[in-house]
Amino acid sequence: MSELLGSYLPVVIFIGVAMLVGVALVVAPFLVAYRNPDPEKLSAYECGFNSFDDARMKFDVRFYLVSILFIIFDLEVAFLFPWAVSFGEIGMFGFWSMMVFLAVLTVGFIYEWKKGALEWD
Repeated sequence: MSELLGSYLPVVIFIGVAMLVGVALVVAPFLVAYRNPDPEKLSAYECGFNSFDDARMKFDVRFYLVSILFIIFDLEVAFLFPWAVSFGEIGMFGFWSMMVFLAVLTVGFIYEWKKGALEWD
């Protein structure tokens, strides 16, 4: 029975180290944080504009457009990593299928660029 429990020792050590790192990351900001916020630090930063009371108020959607475009291109580029790892095994068909994928991605990027979706006036 002790041999069976001994085989779980690396797992227990890993869980202990993970909990120690987690607790350290939660406690560290309270110990080293600068506690004098200024108005710039307290301003809105996620959506690009201050919060408002009326839900029917108009706002600029360029921030959302750029963020969605970033997410789309980021996810499409993520397909390149498994392709690069298995490049030696997929042969010419895999190579040319990725070239078609990248061509479609490039055409989409050029279209968005020409339409001015990436301009931030």
